[in-house]
Amino acid sequence: MSWTAIFAQRLHKQSVQKQPCNPVSTYYVSRVLRYYRTVASFYVQNFGCRATQADGAAIEEQLRESGLHRASAPGEAEIVVLNTCTVTAAADQDARAAIRRIAHENPGCQILVTGCYAQRAPEELAALPGVKWVVGNSHKHRLAEIAAPLVPRAPEETEIRFEGGAAVRNFVPLTRLSTSPHSLKAEAGSPTPAAGSRIFVSDIFAHTELLAAPVFDAGNERTRPNLKVQDGCDNRCSFCVIPYVRGQSRSLRPEEVIRQVNGLVEAGYREVVISGINLGRWGRDLADVSRPSSVVSAPGARVSVTEQGTPKTFVDLIRCLLQETALEKLRLSSVEPMDWSDELIRLVAESPRIAKHAHVPMQSGSDTVLRRMRRKYRPWHYQEKIEKIRTAMPNAAIGADVMVGFPGETEFEFEQTRRMVEELPFTYLHVFTYSSRPGTPATTMPNQVPVRTARERNRVLRELAAEKKLAFMRSFIGKTIQAITLSGFEGGYTEAITDNYLKLRIAEKHDANSWVETRVEQVAGGALVGSILHERGQGEENYFMEFHACT
Repeated sequence: MSWTAIFAQRLHKQSVQKQPCNPVSTYYVSRVLRYYRTVASFYVQNFGCRATQADGAAIEEQLRESGLHRASAPGEAEIVVLNTCTVTAAADQDARAAIRRIAHENPGCQILVTGCYAQRAPEELAALPGVKWVVGNSHKHRLAEIAAPLVPRAPEETEIRFEGGAAVRNFVPLTRLSTSPHSLKAEAGSPTPAAGSRIFVSDIFAHTELLAAPVFDAGNERTRPNLKVQDGCDNRCSFCVIPYVRGQSRSLRPEEVIRQVNGLVEAGYREVVISGINLGRWGRDLADVSRPSSVVSAPGARVSVTEQGTPKTFVDLIRCLLQETALEKLRLSSVEPMDWSDELIRLVAESPRIAKHAHVPMQSGSDTVLRRMRRKYRPWHYQEKIEKIRTAMPNAAIGADVMVGFPGETEFEFEQTRRMVEELPFTYLHVFTYSSRPGTPATTMPNQVPVRTARERNRVLRELAAEKKLAFMRSFIGKTIQAITLSGFEGGYTEAITDNYLKLRIAEKHDANSWVETRVEQVAGGALVGSILHERGQGEENYFMEFHACT
């Protein structure tokens, strides 16, 4: 039942029973009723990678700050934002299907499509029924301004909402939603945008904004937020459309990264994941990186900084996070192989506050395929990096992205990849089948691999990866392992995730967001199963803390 229905029901009950009404509560209820009748609601649906999820969190923050309130489902929202992905043809298809479904189920809503697909093919999306706005990544930082600008209102139009007992007046009534055009002309041969739709797209390579807000997984909002600290990519892999829809590499400034992480720590979060499109390139674009000096931060470790004390490199950023925040556990998302320097490997291995987890994109084990992909390393380079990581961290999770069916991939080249996967100490794989992306060099390459062949190669690698993952999990039976509890509870077990990225089921119900030491008893249903030996509560003295001044 909606809030308006609940309040209306209570008021009706009081009037029928002739109960005395508290004037303050009556005023409050009437104001809330007016608020929910007039204030625009929104819902953001995200597709794709962690960077897209992070953008979606920032969009929600924009819309809330503009005075809109979040609906619990797309069918209940006046504005539905679809934050799209375009990394594969299947991702495009998912977005189009969602648009059609929402337009059918909630015909009165106004649909705004944004994200990577919107940047790549805005006219195509604008032509779909129900789409009112298409906002590319170039304009995503102005999305709230486009969809629901705060405009002057007469005093009698101003409503009041209450937050923490205080009256708040800045919100957007439905009647004030923007319809002002800022459209671009459609390219020749493009679908004709639907009547009334607006397109906001410009040159993504001129774009310097970076949206950043913590992302919370739907089922684990109290445990492991993800913070995007880098966006865009300066590489030009022949199969990848991402640079053309996300633009040049750009970094969240270090002071903002530290502020965000400190805010999450103060809110009670104990593990944070930092991510980016090309995370290892963090810091290379910052304007004030000039003549470096050094500051001793720990025995044997030096942080490269500018004269103003700004970290220069990704490793420097990690050191500063360890030194300037009380974060208990930092986890790194995907880092390209050539960015796994000896210094980074050593730092991750030696710090108990960094999760023992390395995700290192591989794509192919064939030198000739890597060259056609325009990847910047050779198979022997990649093998050396993985072996160094395993030597430094014997129990670490090591994962990779692998692509099959790239144009021209022969049986021999695929076998080189399969053999490399078999020989290296991977604990999991993300296996992708090549998907042609418009405008990328690989699209026009000869000898496109038949879909059936590519899918069979995908199956072979997934089965091999499953065998390696199971063997890795079984190696922990009888051992003690550290994990953080999640929100899920099913079948008498609490869900958790280990320091080295394995699913763990712990007998009985336990509070989320707790670090526990668990003895692993068995492997079942794709997860470790164990019992708690020790649970460390928040605020308890712990061995993670190792503070130093960053500058």
